[in-house]
Order: sequence, then C-alpha cells, then structure tokens
Amino acid sequence: MKFKTPRTDPKDPGQLERLAQTVMQRAPLDALMLLERESDEVVAAVLEEVRPDFAVRILSHMDAKRAAKLSPKIHQQIGEQWSVNLGYDENSVGRIMEPPADAFSGSTTVAELIDALRRTAIQRQVVYVFVVDEDHRLIGLIVLRDLLFARPNDRLEDLMVTDPFFFEASTPLEATMQDALLRHYPMYPVCDDQRHLVGQIRGYALFERRTFVLTAQSGKMVGVEKEERVGTPWLRCLLMRHPWLQLNLLTAFLAGAVVGLFEDTIARVVVLAAFLPILAGQCGNTGCQALAVTLRSMILKELKPGMEKKLFAKEAVLGAGNGMLVGIPAAIGMYAYASMQQFDTAPVLAVIVFLAMLGACVASGVSGVIVPLALRRLGADPVTASTIFLTTLTDVVSMGLLLLLATLVLL
Repeated sequence: MKFKTPRTDPKDPGQLERLAQTVMQRAPLDALMLLERESDEVVAAVLEEVRPDFAVRILSHMDAKRAAKLSPKIHQQIGEQWSVNLGYDENSVGRIMEPPADAFSGSTTVAELIDALRRTAIQRQVVYVFVVDEDHRLIGLIVLRDLLFARPNDRLEDLMVTDPFFFEASTPLEATMQDALLRHYPMYPVCDDQRHLVGQIRGYALFERRTFVLTAQSGKMVGVEKEERVGTPWLRCLLMRHPWLQLNLLTAFLAGAVVGLFEDTIARVVVLAAFLPILAGQCGNTGCQALAVTLRSMILKELKPGMEKKLFAKEAVLGAGNGMLVGIPAAIGMYAYASMQQFDTAPVLAVIVFLAMLGACVASGVSGVIVPLALRRLGADPVTASTIFLTTLTDVVSMGLLLLLATLVLL
C-alpha cells in the first residue's frame, strides 16, 4: 500500500524551514518535483528562503502559468527578477537568467570590492564581478582569482577584462549552444539590446535546458509534445497525441492506395507480397538514419546555408551504397523463395528486387534530407511532422517501385 507524503503546513515555520533545506540540497529540476505537490503559498515561502539564483532557476523550469501566478507572492529580488524574465520569450536566454551579481564602477578599488563581497557572498555564489559604467552598461568583468594578486588600492578598470562576451536576453537558447561549446565559461553576463546588464546565466543551465529540449525530440517525432509528463492527465495526452495519429492514418491510406493500383500484379506474382514489408522496412530505416543526421545538424546549427546540396548528395551516395549491399542478399532471398514456389521467372524477380531496393534506398536517404528542410521552409516544426511524412514517402516509393518494375517487366 502506498502512502502519500503529507503536504507542508504553510503556518508551520518548522516544516517550511525543513522543506527549504531539503530543496537547497537538490538540483533545480529535482527540487521542482518536490515542490509541485505543495500549495502556492508554501512554494512562495520556500523560494524566499533559498538563494535568489536558485529560486529563479526553479521558476524557469516550472509551468509558465503557475510561475506567473507565483510572481506577485514572492517578495524582494526574486519576484522582481522573475517578472523581468517573463517579458522575454519562453525559449530565450532572458527567460532563464538569474538576478545579476552586484555590479561595480571602474573606479572602485580592490579593497572596496572585497569589503562589499564579504557582505553578499553568503547569500549567493560569486564567479565573476561585473564592471559597469554610469549608465549600467557592461564594460568589463573581474575574475576572482585575479584579486589574489592585486593591491588593495588597485582600481577595477585597471584589472578588468575589457569588452567581455555576453548574451543578449532576447537570444534564442538554440543560438547559444555553439558559443557555450566554444567557451565553457561557468557564468555569462546577460544584457539587453543597449548593453545594460540585466542578469546572468550559468553555463550548465544552458546545457541543462538544451538537454531537456533534445530529450523531447524523440517524442515530438511521433506526436508526443514536450509538455507531456508522466503525471499529465490522460485526456490532455489524448488531445496532444491523437491528431498526429489521424494524420498518420491518412498518409497510410495513400500507401495502401499505391498497392491497390497494382492489385492485378500481386495476384499474378504472389511472391511479391512477401517482399513488400521487407522492402518498406529497410527503406524506412535508411530514411530515418538520414533524417536523424539532418535534424541533429539543424538543431546544433551545423547545417549552414548552402550546405543543403552537399548533404543531399552525401545521402544519395549513402543510399546507393546501402541499397546495393542490402539489395544483394534480398535478391538472393527472392531467387530462393521464387524457386521454391516453382516460378520460372525467379532470376528476373531477383533482379527486380535488387533494382527496387537500390532505387528505394536512394530515394529514402534523399527524402530524409528533403522532408525536414521543406517543413522548415514552410514554417512547420520539422521534428514534429518529419517522421510521418517520411514514412509515407518511403512506403510509397519502395512498394510502388517494386510493383511498377514487376508490372513493366513481367506483364
């Protein structure tokens, strides 16, 4: 028998303190799972007890509607920062940035900086010290280890790294990955379009969010939206998944219609029916391999403008190579099977299977590139719909090509 952990009483300071300590010992996503069963009042009270940067990271992973509802209930810096974050797109850097660390002017001395850090370092983890001008524009940063070798009267403007790298708050998260991979900084300043310092973001937070998006891709490819969780109500899951199954059924009718066009051929050369699923399955896998490579290159921004033709040609060559290598054993299998059924045309059928496998694998590989690129050009999400259209194309081409060749050669 399962027992539910009782919810925290918002009027019991002891329970709130214990819950806050438990939350602070966990990763943000793990902490969020712990807080999801709690009331808004309890969650707001706990978020006020943890570090501001940690609280904002929990809010960034929370359901957007609940996070927006919590914002007015959270006092001081956390609520203000989250209100700022909500002004940016859901998939932008600004949505998941933390409150910026205290910024200092270039005329601040090392002694004054260290004295200020002593008062704030307990409340938040400090990695870099940001230097701003009189208009709060980012002009430099100080790495803490450099302070060890500085004299107390040295000024920050003489020690700082000038013109530091920063992310604009409106930058899409997808566009940040290449910069993060090149730099691997533990912390990045975040500025608005006027270079005003508005927040900061940790390097591992970028990778954490990107990993979550990537793990959702496999589900989206078959119509499972990224918002769906284990605890999502079944009716909502049905509404999110079922439209894609209806689309898949419609495209399956198209593949079935192609087979129906060659009904007479199948009736007269029955052995062809045994090889239709083999051909369709092999070509489907070839297309999915090409699709996976194309989607990965699109997601990681590796597919630059002008590279499409090169990828197209590469997958065509790979399709031809794979088609020949799998076509030979398939042809041998057809020859053996047709001979057992005492078909005089067994050698011809073997050649037909080989040619159909070769042509279909080339078409499947090329389709794995064309489908996602075409969907992106049309403004659709290539991850969500590519698999459905690719499956239809590979089924139609593979089975249609086999039956067409058989019809032309044997009938």
